[in-house]
Amino acid sequence: MNVKQRTIQSEISISGIGLHTGKAVNVTIKPAPEFHWYKFKRVDLEGGPIVAVDADNVSDTSRGTTITQNGASISTIEHLMAALVGLQIDNVLIEIDGPEVPILDGSSRIFVEKLVEAGFIDQEADRDYYEIQDNIVYVEKDRKVEIIAMPLDGYRLTCMIDFNSPVLGSQHASISNITEFKNEISGSRTFCFLHELESLVNHNLIKGGDLSNAIVIVDKEVSKEELDKLSGLFNKSVEVASEGILDNIQLRYQNEPARHKLLDMIGDLALVGRPLKGHIMAARPGHAANAAFAKKIKAQIKKDKNRKNLKVYDPNMTPVYDTVQIMKILPHRQPMLMVDKILELSETHVVGLKNVTMNEDIFMGHFPEAPVFPGVLQIEAMAQTGGILVLNTVPDPENWLTLFLKIENARFKNQVTPGDTIIFSCELLEPIRRGIARMKGVGMVGDKVVSEAELMAQIVKVKGN
Repeated sequence: MNVKQRTIQSEISISGIGLHTGKAVNVTIKPAPEFHWYKFKRVDLEGGPIVAVDADNVSDTSRGTTITQNGASISTIEHLMAALVGLQIDNVLIEIDGPEVPILDGSSRIFVEKLVEAGFIDQEADRDYYEIQDNIVYVEKDRKVEIIAMPLDGYRLTCMIDFNSPVLGSQHASISNITEFKNEISGSRTFCFLHELESLVNHNLIKGGDLSNAIVIVDKEVSKEELDKLSGLFNKSVEVASEGILDNIQLRYQNEPARHKLLDMIGDLALVGRPLKGHIMAARPGHAANAAFAKKIKAQIKKDKNRKNLKVYDPNMTPVYDTVQIMKILPHRQPMLMVDKILELSETHVVGLKNVTMNEDIFMGHFPEAPVFPGVLQIEAMAQTGGILVLNTVPDPENWLTLFLKIENARFKNQVTPGDTIIFSCELLEPIRRGIARMKGVGMVGDKVVSEAELMAQIVKVKGN
């Protein structure tokens, strides 16, 4: 049974203070149509610019996740995004009258409560999951960050943090299904170390912090003077609790910091722009790594989409031209004739076939002990296939030559060895003008892309004809 996309049943409003700006801000979350995903609207700015929750719009990850588009920015979006993903809401418009989402209690809990209060409504379209097909890995060696996404029919997340601190050492948090988010993760609050708090205060940041929306971890000896200074700054008496945190709040979970890192990761991965199916495992993640990983998933989605658009051809289908007919069009002869059949031909595209056999002269000198069909000859075969397309535009092709002027963005993705059959498809990128043709060529063995390139060619008449 297919799961339907859903939005909220009625709009909700939430007001609070931005953690870093200290400014009061009002948020109204409204229902949105199918395939809308999450978008912010800055109602305090002229024209109400829209900012889409998208990895390509990330502009800052230093103290939370900030997105920028159409001249407008929204910061600290991750806790609200986590609430939306955690409740499996697909489409909302978020109107906001300031540059930062309110911090509230430092978790997603209040957002979750308000959204549940609004209720949900199923929409007509099926949920637009992206299912992880193969492992996707992101590594930052210097920071010892590693994130991996693996195939799974569901959405499972595992997070490990390790701050090399006597108070906050190694912690783990996980959920086996996104449905556990509401009860297990949404209430975990943001945290910082005391030395970070002091630095932020000294730099006139965290103007909206009031010690009720963050766990402050004390990882050094603290004098009474320092505690008195903090008490005066936040107008609240503070001491160091036995757990090594300021006694401003009580921990909701023994591993609350790890749970909050998991919350941040769920929120930041909303930047992919679609709900995910897979198992995400992360060691020492942060906003920068999460955003970079979301970009990597987006890039894989694009690759998968391009792959789906590539047709797999039957090499045994009846050809448009066989080898004898090809030789009447192209001037090449063995061993330089690189096209055995033309399988499809139209005014804008051509599909050709090259059988790679051990009998070819090239293998006598090119890796004879481990024969690999050279990339340069794959491009030559691709160019000859494209030449058929170009010569098909003139009435007497045997009196014309195709001369290649440029090869760009050539990539070789998989080895080609004897026994393989390469299917080359070339498609015009624009109409042929003044005998100049620009084409995108792709070579495939089975359903795998082995090579691709952009080619530019010119047709010229053979001298004497």
